[in-house]
Amino acid sequence: MRYVELRRHTDNDGDRLTPQGAADAEAIGPGPLHPPYAAFVSTGAARATQMLEILRHAAGQDEIPITSAAGLRSSVEDRWRQAAKAAGKGADLDACEQSTRAWSSESHSCSASALRQIVEGLPEGGRALVAGHSPTNEAAVLGLAGRVVPPVGKGKGVLLIEDGGEYRLEPLD
Repeated sequence: MRYVELRRHTDNDGDRLTPQGAADAEAIGPGPLHPPYAAFVSTGAARATQMLEILRHAAGQDEIPITSAAGLRSSVEDRWRQAAKAAGKGADLDACEQSTRAWSSESHSCSASALRQIVEGLPEGGRALVAGHSPTNEAAVLGLAGRVVPPVGKGKGVLLIEDGGEYRLEPLD
């Protein structure tokens, strides 16, 4: 079995965490964290990397590098934000798809491929902590595991468990 804790970054202003976002990230660890982690993975956005730096420190694993999986970050973020805004606060992935065509099976496939590479890069029993965005995290899970995840709040996430090529999900605090 392999495990991926897929979390949404905390509150941000542009591409940096706000002071409250940094404090909220600090409040996540170490309690709900499950070290040791074999990998810390960011989408490459500064806000996601900043959150991982905080969580990695809380896990006591400052020596482990943070890697980037750009495929978990959309190249059309503005369209995704518009889709979420048009769908309304708290809208799930299906509602976003209905409000605009910013979502496509190609988007799901790209983010799912990036998530699959993270899972496959883990050793048996290994665990990764990934910081990303909403709704791209949800799209990655849909593309990989075929399950719609309800909208993920800032700092929250899902645990993706791979067992013999099968996937299941559990909520994270």
